[in-house]
Amino acid sequence: MWDYKTPGIPDEYFDRTEKVPITKEEVRTIQISKARLKLGQTVFDIGCGSGSISIEAALQIGSTGNVIAIDYDENAIELSKKNMKKFGISNITLIHGNAKEKISELEDADVIFIGGTGGDTKEIVEISKNKLKVGGRIVIGIILIETLYSVLQILEKLEFESIDITQVTISKSRKTTTGTMMLARNPVTIISASRV
Repeated sequence: MWDYKTPGIPDEYFDRTEKVPITKEEVRTIQISKARLKLGQTVFDIGCGSGSISIEAALQIGSTGNVIAIDYDENAIELSKKNMKKFGISNITLIHGNAKEKISELEDADVIFIGGTGGDTKEIVEISKNKLKVGGRIVIGIILIETLYSVLQILEKLEFESIDITQVTISKSRKTTTGTMMLARNPVTIISASRV
């Protein structure tokens, strides 16, 4: 369905529901680039939502790699299954449950994406450090200022290296009866870092 090597699958290609969030394509593209993915890697997608990050990552790491996607919302897991089938992806393992409980049971990861976590982002970052290989990357998508502050504090406390903060505000065009207008989306802050 997606015949390109580059990330940035258009949002409309994914099955979606109002109850399950999706990381928008431009933000997703930046997050994928900050992860520095390679063939054969093991990737966690914590708070996978619709599975858009999982699918993009699975395409980047190839059939020798493995994405482990976790979400506490059963609707998100079902939607991710639908999207996996739609894109013909077989290297994603879906786990329904609380990430704080499930992460410790998993193998070590090369890259960990952290998205919608229901307010537990700081604790999930703490738990994730011990599951991230040395040199591994963590990429966190944040919309709340309070979460941004707490995540920066914990990354510094845990001695992550090369902490990068990127805030993006995307505007998308929409046709109207008189022309084309730009509609702004909510800003998203992306924090990426490496474990030493």
